[in-house]
Amino acid sequence: MNKTYTDVLIIGAGPVGLFSVFELGQLGIKSCVIDSLNMIGGQCSSLYPEKPIYDIPAYPKISGQELIDNLSQQIKPFNPKFILGERVEKIKENREGFLVSTSNNQLINCKCLFIAAGNGAFGPNKPPIINIEEYENKSIFYHITDKLMFKQKRVAIAGGGDSAVDWAIELASITEKIFFIHRRDKLRAAPNNVEKLYSLEKKNKIEMIIPYQIDSIEGSNGEINSLNVKNLNGEKKSLSVDFFLPFFGLSSDLGPIKDWELEIEKNLLLVDQSTSQTSIEGIFAIGDVCSYPGKLKLILTGFSEAAIAAQSCFKRIFPDKVLHFEYSTTSGVKGL
Repeated sequence: MNKTYTDVLIIGAGPVGLFSVFELGQLGIKSCVIDSLNMIGGQCSSLYPEKPIYDIPAYPKISGQELIDNLSQQIKPFNPKFILGERVEKIKENREGFLVSTSNNQLINCKCLFIAAGNGAFGPNKPPIINIEEYENKSIFYHITDKLMFKQKRVAIAGGGDSAVDWAIELASITEKIFFIHRRDKLRAAPNNVEKLYSLEKKNKIEMIIPYQIDSIEGSNGEINSLNVKNLNGEKKSLSVDFFLPFFGLSSDLGPIKDWELEIEKNLLLVDQSTSQTSIEGIFAIGDVCSYPGKLKLILTGFSEAAIAAQSCFKRIFPDKVLHFEYSTTSGVKGL
């Protein structure tokens, strides 16, 4: 059985988990990162690698994958160990801190834990279509890794939230046509983007199929020929499409985290905002998985929580050292 020794085990290799490596490394703290996905990047890489993000400081616009690539470059000097395609199953306190066992029977000894698991284990909410599996990853996609595959194609997008609206706007410039499907008139997306969506409809870039919902698919060998939709009166339409992109959100589950005796409220881990520490000493939660009064679910908020958690765990890692706070402009970064 493999055994890893590290100062801090970071659960979750999304942007907040990756930035934790940097903040810990600046303090001389070694880290190991584990994620249930087979790649780093979390939702940024697996769900919207090409989707633009506009609220990262100093970047007027950056894609999800570009953000992950930049973070990967930033943490290289600290040489973190990555354990991918596995998830933490059990945690047991010991004299050194915690003994963690994974789904692949690895053991990890650490002094502190950072839970940066986003919304927990997640997967797409799928439309209730018979035999949908035979079309998945061929002509039906729940996330986009290469938008150029839709160039000059007829694409149906379903959903009423930000992901559906954002991708409809993003793809409108390269597709032959976009059908935008939603079961009700009101969309949940940002109002200014909803305005953009309807302006593209006026330019005949997008056809709004509202209020309709998905009924069935016709096709063969994983390729869609037509997507059938119906309204509340049972009236049906058949849409000739090459691809179907359902954006009905994610189903999230904290998984084994629920069994770790941490204080949880509404499927989120409660933390002390001043330290990012959970109800168990030495276990910290950062990013979308944690909650406190006034919490904002933003990547930049998670970055701040990562810095706070790193400073907070220093004394547990180095009980005999005094922490002298330094700006990076003073301390510098080895290798950069």
